[in-house]
Amino acid sequence: MTITLNCYCQDSTAINKKRLKAVILTESVLYVGVLAGLSTQWYADNEQGNFHFFNDNRQWLQMDKVGHLASAYQTGKLGIDVLKWSGVNQKKAAYYGGVLGLAFLSGVEVLDGFSSKWGFSWGDMAANTLGASLAISQELLFHKQIAIVKFSYHSTEFPEYRPETLGENATASILKDYNGQTYWISLNLKDVTHLTYIPEWLSVSGGYSATGMFGGGSNPTINAAGNSIPLVNRYRQYYLSLDIDLERIPTKSKVLKTAFRTLNFIKIPMPTLRFQEEKGITFYPIYF
Repeated sequence: MTITLNCYCQDSTAINKKRLKAVILTESVLYVGVLAGLSTQWYADNEQGNFHFFNDNRQWLQMDKVGHLASAYQTGKLGIDVLKWSGVNQKKAAYYGGVLGLAFLSGVEVLDGFSSKWGFSWGDMAANTLGASLAISQELLFHKQIAIVKFSYHSTEFPEYRPETLGENATASILKDYNGQTYWISLNLKDVTHLTYIPEWLSVSGGYSATGMFGGGSNPTINAAGNSIPLVNRYRQYYLSLDIDLERIPTKSKVLKTAFRTLNFIKIPMPTLRFQEEKGITFYPIYF
């Protein structure tokens, strides 16, 4: 995928069949490969059974749902970009590319439906649909993404108390420790205000996170090893910050363009206000 983005040309008007075939083949192989890998690795340790539903809408203070929305949005945005690079017209690229994230995450949700540990979640599907719709609607209405869903992470002390759930190492904790994750919506200021003196790359960003979570619905008192887990309160956190839209930074370097486009799902650390249920407002000169 990174190679295709390196050659991306938004002004392409005719379908490039070689590029389109490469995109379809790459996406198909990745789709089948990732689902097959999840089926044999991620779900292999869990007992499989009949397809069933599971209501997890109140778990993890909805951090998992925001994560589904972000994943569907970013995958859909990527699908739109590579189809436009292939010369597909903007409307078709928006529809067909935008549903890429929804299709992929729907496949994962079906696998969840056969797992005894989880189940098919309508809440997850709603979040997936909302994320894909956000990418599609902006492409159709504005012909670009003026509001980008982003992600940031900082390490916390929570995994050391329950590593089997929150990650046994730093890499695993990025995916599993919801306490360290923050999801953002970055709105491009130039697109909103149309003021000429505002830099093209400057955005304002609103964020959401939650903390104090050792489990989905509630916090256990001991972990799998039988060690005690401290008693802490679970609460939500909200943020207001500045951000940089890396794709709007002017450069003639194809290498930099590829790097900026690839990394633009990450919220850039910037001065931030945090609104917390227990501690009120806190200012951070730099927040990750």
